Amino acid sequence: MPPGNTASDAESSGTQKHAFSLENILGQDHEDVEAPTATADTHITAAGWDEEARAENVVQGFCIECEDQPAQLFCETCSDNFCEVCFAAQHRKGSRKRHASKLLSRPQEKKAKIEGNAAGGGLSNGDEMHTDDSDAEDSDEELERAATEAASSKLEISLSAQPTPGSMVGEWFVERAKYIPVRLTLEERKFLRLLEAALNVSEYTDKIDTIGFGLSKAKRIVQQIRELCAILSGLVLSADYKQGQELFQDRDFQSNEDFYQSIFELGRRHKIMNPDKMRSTYGKLIYILQDSQSPDVKDLLSFSCVKPIKSVYTVLEEHDVVEMLRDDLIAIATKEIYSEGRPRREIQKDIKSKERALETLASKYARPGLNQERVRQCIYSIGDNHAFLRTNRDPCDRMIEYLKQYFYPTQAKDNKSSLAIKMGKGGARLTHDHQKQYAYVLQSLTLWREILHDMFHLWTLAESDLLNENIPYRLRDTGQGLNRVQAAPKTSRMMHAILNRAQRSIGSWVGSSVIHMGDHNVPNALMFIDKYSQIYRILLPICNTLSQISQLAENPALRSYIDDEWGSTEGLSREILADFFRHGFDGSGAGNYFDAGSCIDGRLTSAWNWCSTLEKKRFFPVFLLTGFVGFDGDW
Repeated sequence: MPPGNTASDAESSGTQKHAFSLENILGQDHEDVEAPTATADTHITAAGWDEEARAENVVQGFCIECEDQPAQLFCETCSDNFCEVCFAAQHRKGSRKRHASKLLSRPQEKKAKIEGNAAGGGLSNGDEMHTDDSDAEDSDEELERAATEAASSKLEISLSAQPTPGSMVGEWFVERAKYIPVRLTLEERKFLRLLEAALNVSEYTDKIDTIGFGLSKAKRIVQQIRELCAILSGLVLSADYKQGQELFQDRDFQSNEDFYQSIFELGRRHKIMNPDKMRSTYGKLIYILQDSQSPDVKDLLSFSCVKPIKSVYTVLEEHDVVEMLRDDLIAIATKEIYSEGRPRREIQKDIKSKERALETLASKYARPGLNQERVRQCIYSIGDNHAFLRTNRDPCDRMIEYLKQYFYPTQAKDNKSSLAIKMGKGGARLTHDHQKQYAYVLQSLTLWREILHDMFHLWTLAESDLLNENIPYRLRDTGQGLNRVQAAPKTSRMMHAILNRAQRSIGSWVGSSVIHMGDHNVPNALMFIDKYSQIYRILLPICNTLSQISQLAENPALRSYIDDEWGSTEGLSREILADFFRHGFDGSGAGNYFDAGSCIDGRLTSAWNWCSTLEKKRFFPVFLLTGFVGFDGDW
């Protein structure tokens, strides 16, 4: 029988209780890992953030905005200390841009500044900062030495340039592996199916995220979590009666804390590796875990549902084999093998070299408790990350190549090649000439590429913000129903660092650099992750259609159709791209004139709006001829 749903179940049994974990069930070694504890002491009121209460709790010497980075600049007008990234974000425009600032000159803060610059978190081009000359006495040699030390230390942001097979890999794989979840084993996937089944029948958000009367919210949350755990217990018992009896013989939730933590961690790990999966259940799972972190709920529940994600780095570090990530063979063992336009002999050669590298690493770094199969699993997980980057990040690179191939950056060749847009024309809400729109599109695609390159890191920070018990949320009608509005300081800081990196790589910036986080546009970190994990759904169908136009033209009838309508295959490709680059980045898509525009999130909103109008375009039949089934379909 599954455990009951009463609050006294955890205390009713007088017999000795035995704790079982999912790792014990699967026959793996396991050590209890405590759930992450939050450090920021944050206060919130009904009207929003209580700035005075928050300022009182900021640790001396840390940034007033993000609260987790050493302060580097003192704003003389605001009378507050900021880190470099937060100062740039808060003083980019308006009257704040004229605020005078002073560099804090303490040694530890100077080191923090160098580390921030090494990670791409400095001020963007075009931002003015007034400093006292007396605070800038470090010589070039000292700065160079400090930068070298920072580069060799723990980086805040993962490195961008992926090493090629056969090259010196350095620290690239070490940094990436910290945020790459371990691929699920066959036995773990069985429990994942049970978790998905339990979440599918649960009505958690319908009963919790409502404005009504009855039981207190904490009691309702505990009741729903116990009900979900009871469903899981029943499913495990049904799938394996003997194992279920061993697990739940005491009808006690608390003694099986490891089991529930592990099975919830499986769902989170699976979702990060496969953003297309659990589309209707992951949000419910995160909201359950978010509520379970509340102190009131923890007291009533008597156990925690959250444990850290098992990453490749943590598994290797546990067995002291992190050096495998610095082995030059790791680039060969994890590389993707492409077949397009290559002879079969070369493909087979690459496959054999990859298999040899994989087996060499597995035998070289196997240890007691870490057999060769688990080493292979870690290597396969890194390979899964490469596959994710190819599917999600590479379409951004391809669109940037198309932009540079078909359009000039300074002026249009003719009207068909012009990217100029005007407010009110074609639904546009921005007015840009060709040169400005070209730069606007280029920087938007570059920013998307940088976000997707660090998506696993962002996802880890987003979950950290969502599950932080010191950052409460409030239910608010955002225009799309009740949503949980919650600040996300870690995710926001990482986004500002990525934005700064994109600004530095381009050299200039067109439009607004406002990042919505914790407001009615992007209520919380979960919505942010969901928003940017959909970029490939927009770009990949367009890239696939463009790549197949030449194959369509091999058919004489279709060739005649293309020539009659667009003059040539190049003319067809140019029209598709010009329309997307104009109206996919024109500030449209929102329900009013205040939520759209050139802000960071508004760019993605405009692109989705263009997708909804594709059926009205005269080149839509070409998309259908190349196999297009929708921006939410499988390619």
